[in-house]
Amino acid sequence: MNIQDKIFEQISNSPVVLYMKGSPNFPQCGFSSVAVEILKRCGVTNMITVDVLADPDIRQGIKEYSNWPTVPQLYINGEFVGGADIVREMYASGELAKMLSSEVTDDTPTSE
Repeated sequence: MNIQDKIFEQISNSPVVLYMKGSPNFPQCGFSSVAVEILKRCGVTNMITVDVLADPDIRQGIKEYSNWPTVPQLYINGEFVGGADIVREMYASGELAKMLSSEVTDDTPTSE
């Protein structure tokens, strides 16, 4: 399986996927920390987080997959939402909460 297939599988198998630097408990950059905090404030408990610092192939591959140059990157129901600034703007406008239905806030969090 190539890296693009692996990313597709990760995004397809979980309603909320955050590619970030570090982990939710120990984010390794301010933007990743902001994204995690916003998702927590939205009540998201069922999300996969992928630490791009742990795998250079994922770190580069996710940028190519989304055609987006920075991390973090948020995917909801298989769709690329954006990075930290977009997530922050969507949170402020209420748009992010609308995207996050109750089905993505019911289970326990997991990490890859």
